[in-house]
Amino acid sequence: MAVLSLPEDYGYVILTGVGAIFMAMWKGVKVGMARKEHKVEYPAMYSDDNKVFNCIQRSHQNTLENLPQFMFLLTMAGFSHPRLAAAAGWVWIAGRIVYGIGYSTGLPEKRVKGAFGYLGLLTLLGCSIHTAIQTIKF
Repeated sequence: MAVLSLPEDYGYVILTGVGAIFMAMWKGVKVGMARKEHKVEYPAMYSDDNKVFNCIQRSHQNTLENLPQFMFLLTMAGFSHPRLAAAAGWVWIAGRIVYGIGYSTGLPEKRVKGAFGYLGLLTLLGCSIHTAIQTIKF
């Protein structure tokens, strides 16, 4: 049985994951506030007539849709490159925040300002592939 030990500096990876959770919670609070402001009652996910609410809700929903793959890549990348993975993770989180702020204006085209976050995600992908290659015995 193989024993897994965390690399030195893996705490940065863990803190980055916690930061991502706080970012998702912040977006959830924004949706709750928008529900009250725009009078969108539960259980409706979207408004039939309020584009701003729908954009705020969609920003949060899209982040939740992307969070599992981010967390997986962050975790795997951190095994080989903890500091780089943490830095890349914060780039993704910053991109998600900028994406959310832009989208929340009610003008969906403003969400693309957060596209730089994909640089972080692609870095995590590359580091995760490196982690996988390191563990394969050829």
